[in-house]
Amino acid sequence: MEKEQSVRLYMFNTGVLKCRENNIKMNASLTPYEIPVPWFLITHPKGNIIIDGGNAVECATKAREYWGDICDVYWPEMAEEEGCYNTVKNLGIDPDSIKYVLQSHLHLDHTGAVGRFANATHIVHRKEYEYAYTADWFAKGGYIRNDFDRPNLNWDIININNHDIYDIMGDGSVIMAPTPGHSPGHCSFIVNLPQSGSIILTADAAYTTDHWENKVLPGFLTSAQDTARSVAKLRAIANRTNALVVTGHDPIKWTELKKGFADFYK
Repeated sequence: MEKEQSVRLYMFNTGVLKCRENNIKMNASLTPYEIPVPWFLITHPKGNIIIDGGNAVECATKAREYWGDICDVYWPEMAEEEGCYNTVKNLGIDPDSIKYVLQSHLHLDHTGAVGRFANATHIVHRKEYEYAYTADWFAKGGYIRNDFDRPNLNWDIININNHDIYDIMGDGSVIMAPTPGHSPGHCSFIVNLPQSGSIILTADAAYTTDHWENKVLPGFLTSAQDTARSVAKLRAIANRTNALVVTGHDPIKWTELKKGFADFYK
């Protein structure tokens, strides 16, 4: 594929996770609930970017062997061709063109691109990287060492204060902003496009529209206070910029967005 002359944002998902409503919305019911597992590709003249990467491709064929007991809570359903690397390759995009893999955090449903792209620099908040190796007992199941504890990875482990941002490409097109709460080093992303304007990828700072609207807390978090403040921070940005807000795992909102390689934001 020829290098894009303008910045474009593509949305994909590595299948779904099957769980229960209370896993996504705190104190909700035990009703079976199914959520999409998004990841994002940004084509950029300076090099292409993956944000997160969804589930590891191993979940398509050996989920329990790869994830362990967390499968009792979150069961992944995906096909091998939905794996992040396989999707990129099948689209005719050179995997070596991926310059950065950006991690909102290092939970198991966001690390499917880590180590898959040989030339990529992997960017993650230092607080998140350190917590992934030292997580509290209630959070350990969300971190799969098989994904991020790999030899010879090129990490750029960054320190960002909560009131600061990190400009990935140096041109304002892709901004990484700390939004702790779901995990200590969680970050969200603001993508600024020539025609579509600002798009906020909340990742797990807000699983669903209900979280975004302060109707319920997420089913998993490390700090309720930080979670609420991070949503307030992102909402203020959205209000100033009239941004499109893409919540992390909303099964209804996800159906309303442009997805796949033929339908994109530019």
